Amino acid sequence: MITEHIETDILCVGGGIAGLMAAISAAQSGLKVVVAEKGNTVHSGSAGMGNDHFACYIPEVHGPDVMPLIQEWSQGQWGGALRNTEKLVAWFKKTAEIVPLWNAWGIPMKYEGKYEFSGHAFPGQKHMVHLKYGGEVQKAVLAREARRRGAKIIERLMIFELLGGERVCGALGVHTRQDKLIHIGARCVILGTGQAERLYPPATPGWLGNHNRPATSSSGDGRAIAYRLGAELVNMEAFGRHAGTKYFVRSGQGTWNGVLRDPQDKPLGPFLTRPDRRYSDMITEINKNIFAEYAAAGKGPVYMDLRGISDEDLAYFEHWMRQEGNVALLNHLAEEGVDLRKNPVEFMTYGLRARGCVASTVKAETSIKGLYAAGDESPSGEGISGAAAFGWIAGENAVQYVTRNRAPDGAGDVQATIEENKSMLDAIRRRDDGPDWREAQVALNQVMIDYAGVVRSEPMLQAGLAHLRRLKKKTVDTVVARNPHELTRVLEVFNLLDLGVLTFIAASERKETRGMHRRADYSYTNPMLDRQILVKRVNGEPVTEWRDW
Repeated sequence: MITEHIETDILCVGGGIAGLMAAISAAQSGLKVVVAEKGNTVHSGSAGMGNDHFACYIPEVHGPDVMPLIQEWSQGQWGGALRNTEKLVAWFKKTAEIVPLWNAWGIPMKYEGKYEFSGHAFPGQKHMVHLKYGGEVQKAVLAREARRRGAKIIERLMIFELLGGERVCGALGVHTRQDKLIHIGARCVILGTGQAERLYPPATPGWLGNHNRPATSSSGDGRAIAYRLGAELVNMEAFGRHAGTKYFVRSGQGTWNGVLRDPQDKPLGPFLTRPDRRYSDMITEINKNIFAEYAAAGKGPVYMDLRGISDEDLAYFEHWMRQEGNVALLNHLAEEGVDLRKNPVEFMTYGLRARGCVASTVKAETSIKGLYAAGDESPSGEGISGAAAFGWIAGENAVQYVTRNRAPDGAGDVQATIEENKSMLDAIRRRDDGPDWREAQVALNQVMIDYAGVVRSEPMLQAGLAHLRRLKKKTVDTVVARNPHELTRVLEVFNLLDLGVLTFIAASERKETRGMHRRADYSYTNPMLDRQILVKRVNGEPVTEWRDW
């Protein structure tokens, strides 16, 4: 395997919204910035196909005080009441700057000449938070703006290990198409990779990539490499779920402007009785499990009903579905002759989505010097707007860090780490026979859902942890990669296996039921445990710590 060396001031891991916004923010300082993207930046990441909602605060719309908006938003789908208020204020105030910036760059933030708020809201809600915008072009625009400021974007490069000791000093990556190991020396690293949805099986286990995030941005790479360097992870026991069209796993829940009904045509919740494009049926935000519960109780199926919608509102719906990146779904409905004005569409609860991430401050700082986290990697903000806001904040603070810290102290034995990883990669590529990444991925998913799934208990968690540790060792010792692409997938599975182990450990530590973390042996929520669980690596082993929200 060929080794290549690159030097930069700031490395952004991931070319999604967070990574590109961090790169734009940092590159305008004149420092050298490199973006390492596993795929093609124009269409990579959770936002690669588009988006149509941008949670934001616009003073000219919402008024001079951001707090009423935050308080009302906290009642909605994201559970904002459990979040750090300082971070929420920083997030929403930064969006007031980003919205006009994006509009000036060429991402349409207005609809028919004005700011349009709809969806993800209760009827009568005073402070609408979710701005409709034209996200179909967002990745191309942000990549252009990053390059225009001098940032270098390296595509088809998966970062699989961070380098350093007391502070980060770079990273190792593999090219996804060539047998090439790339060492990037960096004074500062910003993590902006995607979620860890592939930790659990998708809604249709036979289709490994059927998640509502792309497979390449769903392996939790940033969390795993941050953990191995010694950074603190948080909420590893937590998971969320999403909902939408049956079997056709997609985002876009807030764009569906109909009413959720049972087979007897009765609305599931009290919020809507007829389609209304200003809102989405918030019953699915209040309880993502409602479709699974109806199925388990024999009360389903459940349908999204747009019957009675006007032609104008149907066109409105289809426009925003395209911006969301749901062209394939619209094409499928058209090919099958499904007229949404006449035919309700069945909805379902999707698979489990791991919620753990890298612990970070309001400045996007992690517990490792020079290492920052934003977007899905961070608990600081949700979705596209959170990634944009804290990506920008991470870039600003990374510039300050690099300006203050130029001496390479506390970097650790970098060359020894490079050689150790090179030997590991060469060994995997030389193997002629053994299981491939798919077998390891399926085995991981099976253990996670069976032992740390919807309902958990101490005996099941301990048994599952033992199974997973055996699986991890066997995978590392025997897995085969016949080409660079498969090697990338292998490294993703290694990351997921590490995160799976941490999920079991954190789930065992939280001896209560909280949110979707349900313990059969601790069926109540304990107010004394209204705290976060952090986990970090100490002397090669995971150690947990409780910390206030």
